[in-house]
Amino acid sequence: MPIMKLLYAATFCACLMSAQGLFETSTDVGLRAAKGRVEFDAATQEYRVTGGGANIWGAVDAFQFLYKKMSGDMAMTADIKFAGTGKVLHRKAALMIRQDLEAGSAYADVALHGDGLTSLQYRPTAGAPTAEVRSEWNGPVRIRIERRGNRFTIAVGNPGEELKPAGPATVVMQDPVYAGLAVSSHDADTLETAIFTNVKVETLAPPRPRFSSKITIYDLKTKERTTIYEAKEVFEAPNWSHDGKFLLVNSGGRLGRIPVDGPDAGKLDLLQLDPALRCNNDHDLSKDGKLLAISASTATSRGSQVYVANADGSNVRLVDSTVPSYFHGWSPDGKYLAIVGQRNGVYNLFRVPVGGGTEERLTSKPPYDDGPDYSPDGKWIYFNSQRSGNWDIWRMPAGGAGADDVKAEQVTQDDLEDWFPHPSPDGKHLLVFSFPKGVKTHNDRMAGVQLRMMPMPGAKLKSAVAPKVVATFFGGQGTINVNSWSPDSKRFAFVIYEPIGESAAK
Repeated sequence: MPIMKLLYAATFCACLMSAQGLFETSTDVGLRAAKGRVEFDAATQEYRVTGGGANIWGAVDAFQFLYKKMSGDMAMTADIKFAGTGKVLHRKAALMIRQDLEAGSAYADVALHGDGLTSLQYRPTAGAPTAEVRSEWNGPVRIRIERRGNRFTIAVGNPGEELKPAGPATVVMQDPVYAGLAVSSHDADTLETAIFTNVKVETLAPPRPRFSSKITIYDLKTKERTTIYEAKEVFEAPNWSHDGKFLLVNSGGRLGRIPVDGPDAGKLDLLQLDPALRCNNDHDLSKDGKLLAISASTATSRGSQVYVANADGSNVRLVDSTVPSYFHGWSPDGKYLAIVGQRNGVYNLFRVPVGGGTEERLTSKPPYDDGPDYSPDGKWIYFNSQRSGNWDIWRMPAGGAGADDVKAEQVTQDDLEDWFPHPSPDGKHLLVFSFPKGVKTHNDRMAGVQLRMMPMPGAKLKSAVAPKVVATFFGGQGTINVNSWSPDSKRFAFVIYEPIGESAAK
C-alpha cells in the first residue's frame, strides 16, 4: 500500500462497546494524534461524542465516528450542542452518511460548526475536494439529513419548529453505507465534545411518484387528440355532462368542472360539495343531468361509500353505507346505481336504488369483479373480471348474473388486461381500457396502456373478440375509470400522465 494511503487510511481504535444506543460501534477515522471516544447514557438516550482531527473537509477527513451500516433511503435527526467554549471556532459536529471508513471516502453530512455555521458538506467521489451548501440558519439546535437515492438534503432549526431545508447535493454511494454521529475538533492535537440528544434514525419509505396530467379529448372522426387542461398534479376520471358543455373531474379529493368549448374552455371550477367528503375517481352525472353520484370517504367512515347529490353539489345524501362501496354507473332510467363492493373479502357487483335502500347482489363469483356500466338500452351491464384467470370484459343482464353467475358472458379474451368497459350513448361502440399482460391491478400508472374499441356486441355473443387499439400512452389509475363518452358519441375524454422529477423515476 502506498505511504500516503497508509497515512490517511482510517485507523481503528478499540470500540467502547459492541452496541451504543441506535448505533453499532465507534472508531477514529483518518490521521489522528488524539484518540476519540463515545459515551452513551441509556437512561437519557444522550450521546457524548469526543473527537479530534484536523478537519472534515478537503480531500481527507479526521474525526471520531459513531455509526451503523444501513441501506436504502434514510434520515437522521438530532438535537445538538457543544460542550465548553472550544479552542477552534470551526470545530464540527455532524450527522454523516459515508460510503466507507477511509479518510477520503465519498460522504454527505449536516455539519454544525462551533461558530453556528451549518452546512450540507459533501465529497461527491472518493478523494475529491469537499463542497458545501450553506444553510441560512445560524446556530440551530436541531439538525437533519435525508438520503433519497443519491440525493442528499439537510434541514435545521429549533425543536418544535419547522426546520429550514438546504441542498440538494448529489453523491453516488453503493449500499451499504455508514451512517452516524461525527465530531472533529479542527485541531489534530485537541479533543472536542458534542452532545447529541433526541436522536432519530429512520429508514424512509419510497416517495410516492408524482405525475402531471393532461385531460385529453379523442375525436372518433378525425382520430385526433386535443388536450383541454394540463396540471402538475393528478387529475382523474373525466365524465362528460349530459349537455356536452363540460367535463367533471376529481383531484385531491375534490370535484371540479372544466368547460370543453367556448370562452371558458379549459378553466377549472371546483364544485361546492360538502368539504367533509373526500371524493375518489368514481363519479358521474345522471342521464338527465339533475343528479350526481359519487364515491367518497369521510373522517369517520374512512372507507369509500356511495352518495347522491344535486348536480351542483348540494343536498348530499348517503345511498350505500357499506364500506367499501364504489359507484360506477347509472341505469339509463335513472332508478339504479351500479356499484362495486367488497363483501366477505370478495369484490362483487351490486345495484342500489338511487333513493337508497337495500343493495341487490348482481354477481357472486370470486375473486374480483369491477367497473360495471350499463348499455344505453338498459338491458346489459358490462364489467371487468378476473374470473377467467386474467382481466377480461364480461357482461350480464341488467337484473344480475343469476345463480352461480350462469348468465355472465365473456366479451374479450386476449393477452392484455382489460378494465372499465364503457358503451357509447348511441350503442355503437364499446370502449375498453387495457394494461400490458401481467399487470395485476389498475392502481399504478405506467407506459404502454391502451384505449381499445370494438363494435357493441349484439344480443347474442358469437365469440370473444379483440378490440382495436385507439391510443397507446402513459396512463393508469384515473385515466378512464367511469364513462367519459360525449352525449353525441363523437368524442370521449381520458387522462394522460407524465412522471415528474426524480421521485417519479425511482
